[in-house]
Amino acid sequence: MPGLAMRIREIHVFQKDLLLKQPYTMAGTVLSSLDSTIVKLVSDSGLTGWGETCPLGCAYQPEHAPGARAALTQMAPALIGESALAPLPLRHRMDASLNGHRQAKAAIDIALMDLIGKHHGLRVCDLLGGAVSERIPSYFAIGIDSPEESARQALEMAEQGYPRLQIKCGGRSIDEDIAVIHRIWETVGNRVRLAVDANRSLTRRDTLFLSQACEHIPIVIEQPCNSMEEIAAIRSQLRHPVYLDENTESVNDVLRAVALGVCDGFGLKLTRLGGLNAFATVRDICAARSLPHSCDDTSGGDIIAAACVQAGATVAPELLEGVWIGAPYYREHYDPENGIAVTNGYLQLPQSTGLGVNPDESRIGSLAASFS
Repeated sequence: MPGLAMRIREIHVFQKDLLLKQPYTMAGTVLSSLDSTIVKLVSDSGLTGWGETCPLGCAYQPEHAPGARAALTQMAPALIGESALAPLPLRHRMDASLNGHRQAKAAIDIALMDLIGKHHGLRVCDLLGGAVSERIPSYFAIGIDSPEESARQALEMAEQGYPRLQIKCGGRSIDEDIAVIHRIWETVGNRVRLAVDANRSLTRRDTLFLSQACEHIPIVIEQPCNSMEEIAAIRSQLRHPVYLDENTESVNDVLRAVALGVCDGFGLKLTRLGGLNAFATVRDICAARSLPHSCDDTSGGDIIAAACVQAGATVAPELLEGVWIGAPYYREHYDPENGIAVTNGYLQLPQSTGLGVNPDESRIGSLAASFS
């Protein structure tokens, strides 16, 4: 069939500053804006696919936004003329051009899946195996703040319908973190599920203090320490389930965590793993071991939000911890008509083909590089 020969004709890379409604605070980090990288793939048939990667600042993880654009500049020339319908060979081509840099490769992977979906008249979730739900639970992250303000936000979000709240902790006295958890629990009780996310910032000692001091509160502790080894050393003494997040930088990391039995679930990031196809592999590993997980990304606008919703829709509901998106924190949408938004704590799966969003190019920042 002639359509099977569709090729990548152009790759365009954009830089976009995402302004936050208010500072986003987590252990050791305060952000007022984020630097996002948007990728536009154009096929020789004229179809367009969109991808995005947006690291959470420059100190959260090894990857950063200028590095993503540099990586795309390195890889893009080798991708022109390659099949626009074959994600695996394209991944091999990217790997042959550049070692590592999964977050940059993820933007290409997401854009390719958007393009393939449009070509076949399918949603991305259909390409990933099919949606098991059209209405996907979201969750809200409460930043580092006082017990009173944190509890106020928790109550507000519970009343908005969020089924799950994430409480950021770390970077201050562990006693303050414990006080915040207790105040939130006293305020919302079991109206919502609670996860306490330290983003690798706690020592083993403080992780034990937190778990012991909150023994009667049903929480999940997410990525308390910097490494799997640190968590493994105290796991038997903890009173709560443990999820890994930052330690899962690849499919291999997930396999290692499962083999070690070091966690009870995961906070998964699409671009950290390498894109939608890598996520689907991890989703199936988690299903085989009955491990709950979220389907998120570090940050980003409508494009990455749509990718997370499309992927999250394919996760068994009993294993999906929720899909976090940046929309509640940002000032604008790339797609003013179909932008991804949370309604009563949930996300609606887009109905149009591909990712289901069509960015307005006047809203995606400045052109950083083009290849053809």
